[in-house]
Amino acid sequence: MSLQFTLEKNVKAAAKSIFGADLESVEFQATRKEFAGDTTVVVFPMLRVIKGNPVLIGEKIGQYLVDNVALVKDFNVVKGFLNIEINDSYYLDFLKEIQNDMDFGFVSKKDNKAIMVEYSSPNTNKPLHLGHVRNVLLGYSVSEILKAAGKKVYKTQIINDRGIHICKSMLAWQRFGNGETPESTGLKGDKLVGNYYVEFDKAYKSEISKLIAQGKSEDEAKKNAPILLEAQEMLRKWEAGDKEVVALWEKMNSWVYDGFEVTYKNIGVDFDKYYYESDTYLLGKEFVAEGLKSGVFFKKEDGSVWCDLTDEGLDEKIVLRSDGTAVYMTQDIGTAIQRIKDYPDVGGMVYTVGNEQDYHFKVLFLILKKLGFEWAKHLFHLSYGMVDLPSGKMKSREGTVVDADDLIEEMATTAEEISKELGKLDDYSEEDKKALYKIIGLGALKYYILKVDPKKRILFDPKESIDFQGNTGPFIQYTYARIQSILRKFSFEATINLNDINLSLHEKEKQLLKQLEQFPSVIQNAAEQHSPALIANYTYDLVKDFNSFYQNVSILGADLEEEKLFRVLLSKKVGDTIKNAFGLLGIEVPERM
Repeated sequence: MSLQFTLEKNVKAAAKSIFGADLESVEFQATRKEFAGDTTVVVFPMLRVIKGNPVLIGEKIGQYLVDNVALVKDFNVVKGFLNIEINDSYYLDFLKEIQNDMDFGFVSKKDNKAIMVEYSSPNTNKPLHLGHVRNVLLGYSVSEILKAAGKKVYKTQIINDRGIHICKSMLAWQRFGNGETPESTGLKGDKLVGNYYVEFDKAYKSEISKLIAQGKSEDEAKKNAPILLEAQEMLRKWEAGDKEVVALWEKMNSWVYDGFEVTYKNIGVDFDKYYYESDTYLLGKEFVAEGLKSGVFFKKEDGSVWCDLTDEGLDEKIVLRSDGTAVYMTQDIGTAIQRIKDYPDVGGMVYTVGNEQDYHFKVLFLILKKLGFEWAKHLFHLSYGMVDLPSGKMKSREGTVVDADDLIEEMATTAEEISKELGKLDDYSEEDKKALYKIIGLGALKYYILKVDPKKRILFDPKESIDFQGNTGPFIQYTYARIQSILRKFSFEATINLNDINLSLHEKEKQLLKQLEQFPSVIQNAAEQHSPALIANYTYDLVKDFNSFYQNVSILGADLEEEKLFRVLLSKKVGDTIKNAFGLLGIEVPERM
């Protein structure tokens, strides 16, 4: 039972006993540093049901708590704020309680209803890039946080493996590739296919220039460039099931999938289920037909089908073209419904997609609600901002995108350079150094991206992210490694435990225990808000508190044996919590640095 829950129950009892008043809730906030206290009750909201001076009300409730609640040591009232001091014994008991709980903060009992989280969802005409990295890190981390909060989670993605974009790469490979393969070039398959997407664009621009020189307008030239017309014809053949086109499509997509898997493994993310647009692009039409019958949709004179969302403050949205072909919305309706068929225990979904699609998902969720699906009330768009680099925006057609694999490699190289400057790895083997550089580099990248609220745009500076000071991944990893060093120097005995320890706590010890106690509620809040940033910044605050404790309190040099034991066990629990919190962000922590 949490401290806040216990205090809330007793404050309500005090209000009932002293004033005969029933409080619906009690508002808490952190005690300001200039006042004594471990937590603060805000008295002002109580004035709705308790009439009188807030200072006197606070004093009477405070005295009741001191007289009747063992964990309350003292109190003081400043204006309408009741500052409560908690007995050290409470925090000692708290550490005893969580000492051997390796999953402290996590909820082990899972809900009956699962959540499906969609992330990554790339196109098959290019490798994953920096924009995908933010998507993948957010989706994976939110999945892990939801699991820790007691949810059953399925991780999924839908791969955009059809359409004109892949036909452009296919056609360019046919024209310019001379039969080369990932094996013959030594390139990852997604990179090889991505190169031909760039080649297509070069050839397309060249043909546009020639047509303009021949007297065509720019618009005419763009529409009539022979290479584009040929790609459009290839798409028609694919949709008609042409054997040769389909065989080429399967071969080149398989190269890309192999390349994606290498990148996912490098980043450290996984999936439970893959969906492919080539399988789902016809889904949804039957539900449009049903929606027409029930009045959710209406048909215009040209035969196209629409949904009127003007009552919801939106506009009319097309769900079927006049020729009967589907639009993206139709496909997304069908895919959502198919997922529930595949996983009947799913009661909600999270879509990790950039904020340029905010309107699309508002419409999708509204349409699914109008179609009467109960689970549509539990759909969430995990919308996020773009990632920029100091050098500017990225463009995939021009081949100037920051490739995810190159970025991971660059992060490891930067970590190596900085680590060499610090000169702390002299006794490491080359293999161990290489593994550590990757852990530090990836940790820096992931933390830098995940510590920012998803809705905000990020300017990502690789060098700044690998600073060993400040709010960075390596700073937190270094603190974890420091704790492991302390533990290696202390000889644990199996019989040692906290039961016989009765100490007066140093203020830095108490602050650290107060911070630890927040971890379960931080996980729940991060799950509710779909925000890894809450976990990241909590971990930074915990590490700051530990370093303040480390600098002000002697751990292994403590005067009393029981003080030493307590401080070592407290340090261990902080280390465990850092590791678990970083695990929710998909970040490894090294035992040594």
